[in-house]
Amino acid sequence: MKSTDIVEIEGVEIHLSHPDELPLRWVGQRDLMCQLLAAWMVIDEKDYPLNPRLLGKPGVGKTTLAYATAKELKREVYIFQATMDTRPEDLLITPVVSSQQKIKYVASSIVTAMIKGGVIILDEGNRMSEKSWASLAPLLDNRRYIESIVAGIKVLAHKDFRFCATMNDDASTFEIPEYIHSRLQPQIFIDFPEREDELLILKENLPFMEMGILNYVVDFLQRAHKKDERYTVRDGINIARYAGKIISSQRYSLRRALKNAIKQILGEEALVYLVLEPRIVK
Repeated sequence: MKSTDIVEIEGVEIHLSHPDELPLRWVGQRDLMCQLLAAWMVIDEKDYPLNPRLLGKPGVGKTTLAYATAKELKREVYIFQATMDTRPEDLLITPVVSSQQKIKYVASSIVTAMIKGGVIILDEGNRMSEKSWASLAPLLDNRRYIESIVAGIKVLAHKDFRFCATMNDDASTFEIPEYIHSRLQPQIFIDFPEREDELLILKENLPFMEMGILNYVVDFLQRAHKKDERYTVRDGINIARYAGKIISSQRYSLRRALKNAIKQILGEEALVYLVLEPRIVK
């Protein structure tokens, strides 16, 4: 680890995490990015940024939106994947025994972002327990700090530090306490994209795929959206990718490849939304 990856706070050496570098780009729905940028904006020296919550079904692009918006601000981005097993020390600073049999303190991606002035995306935050959320409470109001009992230090957030949490709108493993709800504002809801935007997303992720496949997949998704099915553009990307592989490797027809891909990825019941009529490829 480079020396620049270690900082000293209140006499304690803290080893920092590394930022995430992902090939993610937000396509369409520019207004959602503007809402997130507004939440993170500071308009006065006495002002401080908000901690938005991105809500939506799994696979609609919540993490992609947060990552792309942070990159637009030219900030380092850190992603912390929350689970029902996430402990308070996992969110903050963890003691680790080094190869020299000494204790070293390792900052989580959240604390690293605080120190370096980056952006943290707390992914699927509705999977965490109240005890874990409580450790972040002073970070999410105007105090903007965390206290690590393990390391015995208080860490103040850099002025450029920004926070957001993504949450799926399905049943949570734990109920988020009200005092955390009030700190995670505003709520930005990401819905299914319109057909044009959905096609752009597929083309962005699968630039090598034939447009015929992409158009059929988008039509499939749009029909499913109208019936409030939970199929998302992520499912569409997987279907198109797999159908293309089937065609290339097994020489199946487009019709047969799409049926197989949908059946194997989403189940046979999803085939009701696939209509394979001849169409003009745009």
